[in-house]
Amino acid sequence: MNFLAHIYLSGDDELIKIGNFMADGIRGKQFENYHSDIRKGILLHRFIDTYTDSHPVFKQSTKRLHEKYHHYAGVVVDVFYDHFLAKNWNQYSDEKLEDFVARFYQSLQDNYELLSERIKGLMPYMIEYNWLVSYQTIEGIHRILTQMDSRTKNESNMRFASNELKEYYTEFETEFTTFFEDLRTESHQRLISM
Repeated sequence: MNFLAHIYLSGDDELIKIGNFMADGIRGKQFENYHSDIRKGILLHRFIDTYTDSHPVFKQSTKRLHEKYHHYAGVVVDVFYDHFLAKNWNQYSDEKLEDFVARFYQSLQDNYELLSERIKGLMPYMIEYNWLVSYQTIEGIHRILTQMDSRTKNESNMRFASNELKEYYTEFETEFTTFFEDLRTESHQRLISM
């Protein structure tokens, strides 16, 4: 899953959300250097990634992209799934997406000193271009995938992946809906057992 889903699946605790959001850049046992709730978020992120990668519906989605995007297929599907979460947000939350995202951005600013260096560098761009809300549109997804592709020196070809999103839109959306119900249940259980 990509940023929006990780934040959403973190429940209401701001520090768990922040930990889940910044977990990708924190290797091995480095998480032990953080506040206990941020540690929970990092561990929840790792659980979500492991669960996602092994889920048969997620694998079905990635299989459709594997020939063209190889080991980046999972990354592309993560972004696609965030699109469907953002697009169908009112099915998952009573709070407007724009309000949820604004609160999260404010939380990042309020807890700046707790953020990893990677996130401190990323945050201004994320807020300025409102990445999380931009996930609602195919154009927004295309911009994100193009930025990600540039970080791989255009070797991943992710800048072209919005073509597959359009071509197999119904299939990806159906797979997301099925998968996300399972992930919500499992993440909630993991969160309350931490």
